[in-house]
Amino acid sequence: MLASPEAARFVLVTHADLFKPTYPKSKEKMIGPNALFFHQGEYHTRIRKLVQSSLYPEVIRKKVADIEAVAVSALESWADRKVINTFHEMKKFSFEVGVLCIFGHLDEYYKQKLKENYCIVEKGYNSFPTKIPGTAYQKALLARKRLGEILREIIRLRKEKRIVDKDMLGQFMSFELEDDEDRGSLGEDEVVADNVIGVLFAAQDTTASVLTWIFKYLHDDPKLLEAVKAEQMAIFNMNGGGKRPLTWAQTRNMPLTYKVILESLRMASIISFTFREAVVDVEYKGYLIPKGWKVMPLFRNIHHNPEYFPDPHIFDPSRFEVAPKPNTFMPFGSGVHSCPGNELAKLEILILIHHLTAKFRWEILGTQSGIQYGPFPVPQHGLPIRIWKDWSSEA
Repeated sequence: MLASPEAARFVLVTHADLFKPTYPKSKEKMIGPNALFFHQGEYHTRIRKLVQSSLYPEVIRKKVADIEAVAVSALESWADRKVINTFHEMKKFSFEVGVLCIFGHLDEYYKQKLKENYCIVEKGYNSFPTKIPGTAYQKALLARKRLGEILREIIRLRKEKRIVDKDMLGQFMSFELEDDEDRGSLGEDEVVADNVIGVLFAAQDTTASVLTWIFKYLHDDPKLLEAVKAEQMAIFNMNGGGKRPLTWAQTRNMPLTYKVILESLRMASIISFTFREAVVDVEYKGYLIPKGWKVMPLFRNIHHNPEYFPDPHIFDPSRFEVAPKPNTFMPFGSGVHSCPGNELAKLEILILIHHLTAKFRWEILGTQSGIQYGPFPVPQHGLPIRIWKDWSSEA
């Protein structure tokens, strides 16, 4: 276990070739062995470039209006209910955004089928891996098989109609992969399916967890909430009281809200650590890490170390007025395996917070505070809240 910035950099950046990503076999089987994050080397580099090319700022800036429509629709639906489980609703929201970026405007029938089976896969992902019929894991394996079939059907329809979309699926379908492993064209459905499901998986729970914590942190600090609301109301009023859509430039000009996101990422440290395995005997600062041993850079320990972040248990976005020291802030990992979707995650959070603070109010229900892990940390019971329209913003 490595709890220093230098050690994390050694494993993830400067000597990344000496360590490989490692996951339990049951998880590889569930997502698919061809998925990006189970690999390293040439194959990983090519797939990562491909995924990244669909998530560059110049690409996702064209998605602002679509993400905004998803955010507004979600918020409106929550306001009609007595209580919502924040984490569950944030998962639905981030799933919709993930589908949008992978498939563009996907037919509702396929979207529902994907969602239905994906939920079953997710429930079994962290369960005990057994093939006994009726268990969560076995149900998840069957649902994963159905997901592959749905994706093959979507791909087949695109090929028949000769649709060449610029979304992530379109990129996968048109990309030729020439490498030593002789995987041929990435148009091979299995490789596409594994990576699409991998991206969906990576995009959902992490973003949903951060959003849930932001609801809590803002609610618990009324002064900060009012300051964020003031920042967002200035943009809201500039857009004719929300009559005009948000622009990419406006999402780039939300300094306080952006610092709130960074501090939420630090405080919650959704990705607490990452798994690596030494591929050869490695010596680090006089210690021998034998080949085959697991190595865990501990991001949470670094993010909560008072040497780098004074009073680490206090939520203080102003600490990000100065850039953190190198390798002390790694909410999206570091090196060649860092999260390629970090810009998309921040964009969808900014858009949702804009509409949330400009047009709504919310209260946390129940008195229980605490953290539950599943495996990502979220507030107890997924943070039950009541949310309502703030009619003063309409005035």
